[in-house]
Amino acid sequence: MTKPFKTLDDMGDITGKVVLVREDLNVPMQDGSVSDDTRLRAAMPTVLELADRGAKVLILAHFGRPKGQKNPEYSLSKITRPLTQVLGREVQFIPDCQGQAAIDGIAVMRPGDIAILENTRFHAGEEKNDPALVAAMAAIADLYVNDAFSAAHRAHASTEGLARALPAFAGRSMEKELDALQAALGEPVHPVAAVVGGAKVSTKLDVLNHLVTKVDHLIIGGGMANTFLYARGVDVGKSLCEKDLSDTAEAIFEAAEAAGCIIHLPYDVVVAKEFAANPPSVRTCNVHEVAEDEMILDVGPAAVEALGDALKNCRTLVWNGPLGAFEIAPFDAATVALARTAAALTREGQLVSVAGGGDTVAALNHAGAAGDFTFVSTAGGAFLEWMEGKDLPGVKALLG
Repeated sequence: MTKPFKTLDDMGDITGKVVLVREDLNVPMQDGSVSDDTRLRAAMPTVLELADRGAKVLILAHFGRPKGQKNPEYSLSKITRPLTQVLGREVQFIPDCQGQAAIDGIAVMRPGDIAILENTRFHAGEEKNDPALVAAMAAIADLYVNDAFSAAHRAHASTEGLARALPAFAGRSMEKELDALQAALGEPVHPVAAVVGGAKVSTKLDVLNHLVTKVDHLIIGGGMANTFLYARGVDVGKSLCEKDLSDTAEAIFEAAEAAGCIIHLPYDVVVAKEFAANPPSVRTCNVHEVAEDEMILDVGPAAVEALGDALKNCRTLVWNGPLGAFEIAPFDAATVALARTAAALTREGQLVSVAGGGDTVAALNHAGAAGDFTFVSTAGGAFLEWMEGKDLPGVKALLG
């Protein structure tokens, strides 16, 4: 199948060519060490393939928020050794991403060598997508590869500008992400279900408004569900609830009805008088039986079973956000149960399941289900903007 963007397969012979590769190396650090190397491992397929094909591989990335100033605290030199360990190859460090220092560093590289360039955000022009910085970075290379979907929602010099200044290609991680998103909402197999959870409707309004026109089943969980229940006249006690958004919730109900999308809200819930691990006051009840001094903290077992049955009739699933306060037991039960159902259906080949967002990844890992989903995106902001139906500048530039 022809893809709407060029990949590494379209690069031809790159022996000796200088290739700028935009990766996401913005990894969490603790006591001077990388505490989670997920993003470094995500860079492996592209970086190693380019090196094995004889390119001089220059990794472009940002790190922290240095605000356009050189700051040793945010130097990517700190990532050189951790990336060397992950790749199993020596990684050099070049102290700038443009100009004479970059040219001198590249001059001593051999085909197949790998180097990290200094933090793109040490230049004020990076976040402004300054044409002068774009030109200076483009001048040191022959080709550009964007492999950082998580930064694709930013129109920065290293994500959007370079893709228009040099022949541009999607790296393997970017390609995988775009293929998964296309299968989930671009050209999905229907029926399509979406799980949208989280604390507040206000943070996911654009997501909900976009999804009701795209999916057949919209499953709303987390604190957001309380706002929708309240809009339908349910007394939610002292639950987290944005009562001022009742009219907005009602408008989403109407849009869903017009589009033929079924909105699923819990009809039984797990409540407690305090938000703490295994509090003595935990009980399961019908949504109409929540007491004034109780708060809804999870979806009930009967509703979860019904949601599982709904998924069995679907062919595609998009998931963003937990169903309950999953960080604390027993309020993780609904998220764990539905995630495991989705994982089992995916394993059996009945469901294409795509999930993303920070809390979502943590919740699916907690459920032991992430490994069985078709694709789990670690790109928080970019994944959310994609679910809102927005154009992502870094992706749009790859599409030409």
